[in-house]
Amino acid sequence: MSENHTALPGRRTILKFGACALLAAGAGLALPGTAPAARNNGRVLVLYFSHSGNTAQVARAFHAALGGDIVEVKAVRAYSQDYDTVVDEAKKEQEANARPELAMPVPDFAAYDTVFLGYPSWWGTMPMVYFTLLEKGAGALAGKTVVPFCTHEGSGLGRGPADIRKLAPGAKVASGFDMRGRSVSRAESRVGEWLKKQGYID
Repeated sequence: MSENHTALPGRRTILKFGACALLAAGAGLALPGTAPAARNNGRVLVLYFSHSGNTAQVARAFHAALGGDIVEVKAVRAYSQDYDTVVDEAKKEQEANARPELAMPVPDFAAYDTVFLGYPSWWGTMPMVYFTLLEKGAGALAGKTVVPFCTHEGSGLGRGPADIRKLAPGAKVASGFDMRGRSVSRAESRVGEWLKKQGYID
């Protein structure tokens, strides 16, 4: 499924957004940040799942502005690069309340104070691999601040924040950031403006 997915009004309408190539990223390990530490946010982790590369681009903008670490969420079974196929895969996973197996370790959430959690809006919420990860890490997220961010083409953050609260009830879920997938070329400026407005950076 493209990260431009929202309510899936129809295959022909959806296909106009296209399917981008899968991001060729690292092995899902934490990378040390090079930007100055964020203001009053303590230790920061930028966590993201990306299929087309849109959410990865927004995640990199958050990481550049905040510093800290960045981790890509990966599933053992990769999603198809055929758009119609991945739309169906994601829908079936959601209908089955699936918990896809992770292809990376659960981050050590205890080492962070604030977790920025990025996802493409698939069928109105996060991809189901996040449900796997958050259930496994729920205990360590207790007392942490989780800041959702997502890419979409009209659905906004969807049910993502509510699902995060259900999966990690001890976490403090803050107001989130959303951006249309077609606009990610402006991610750096948009993210920077939002972080300043929210008081995360000067």
